[in-house]
Amino acid sequence: MLQDTLTVKVTKTTHSRIEEVDWSNLPFGKIFSDHMLVMDYKNGEWQQPEIMPFGPIQMHPAMSAVHYGQSIFEGMKANKTEKGDILIFRPDMNANRFKESCERMCMPVIPEDVFTELVRKLVEVDENWIPAKEGYSLYIRPFLFATDEFIGIKPSDTYKFMIFTCPVGSYYTEPVNVKIEEHYTRASVGGVGRAKTAGNYGAALYPAKQGQLNGFHQLVWTDGKEHKFIEESGTMNIVFVINDTIITPSEDADTILRGVTKRSVIEVAQKWGIPVEERKVSVEEIVTAIKEGKLQDAFGAGTAATIAPIIKIGFRDEILELPPVETRVISTKIKNYLDDLKAGKIEDEFGWCLKV
Repeated sequence: MLQDTLTVKVTKTTHSRIEEVDWSNLPFGKIFSDHMLVMDYKNGEWQQPEIMPFGPIQMHPAMSAVHYGQSIFEGMKANKTEKGDILIFRPDMNANRFKESCERMCMPVIPEDVFTELVRKLVEVDENWIPAKEGYSLYIRPFLFATDEFIGIKPSDTYKFMIFTCPVGSYYTEPVNVKIEEHYTRASVGGVGRAKTAGNYGAALYPAKQGQLNGFHQLVWTDGKEHKFIEESGTMNIVFVINDTIITPSEDADTILRGVTKRSVIEVAQKWGIPVEERKVSVEEIVTAIKEGKLQDAFGAGTAATIAPIIKIGFRDEILELPPVETRVISTKIKNYLDDLKAGKIEDEFGWCLKV
């Protein structure tokens, strides 16, 4: 078994690019650390993983991932504490979700403990790339794609697993405007909405672009059958606060991605005694709550942004204004708590952070 014989070959770069980085200006996802991890799957088993200098990879024109979409990924973050400790936030949840995505997309599973250890090892090698500035972090991108050199529609026999990292600042620099989407669909029942697969994001690009042309940062996705129930917001889960109660779409449906950040928000809220309802959430309910002044908060929850306050919601021909961000008690308190937890400023009472 791979986990029983796991050794990682490490070949370090002879020329670090770290001195070229403007640490006061880190655009999200455009600056890459010195190294990447690569592990191939062939002959029915995973091969030895290797950490090597970051750079391009060779690709065959018939590589099956390009033609048939067998490609999945994850996203997580590492932070450095004031004491110099390195913390990765809840990588076990990403490992479990990655496994589920593998199963849905007919790809070989990476054992969860192996996935976590490979992430930890790469972060350890590139620990100097973790930004020291508050609010900044090292974004970690594990991904897996099919590599058969074959034009034929079937699950690939070979795959490549990779991880790279990026020092990043904030994903959103301001509260977001969103539009409730009633035509296009992110995912349908029985589809791959729960898997973190590349095709889900490709399918969302066109409707998201149309929304952006009309002044919205993201869309609020609704169910694919009737467009009556809210599911996600852009690439994030969505959370509302009505009458001091957190309300969020249930993840029981296979159309919604199980979010690490949303789950963390819910678990923190429950520990603090804040009422939480995970259930179907109708568009009508939210629109009515806004108009009646009962909706206190709405925000997206995701790895890139952590918590992204929603300030306006477009619904058909209306623009619905939400309460000012400075009045939002629950989401502000939870965001500050999660930020402090990731930065090692408070005790990790949940045991969520993996120390590298």
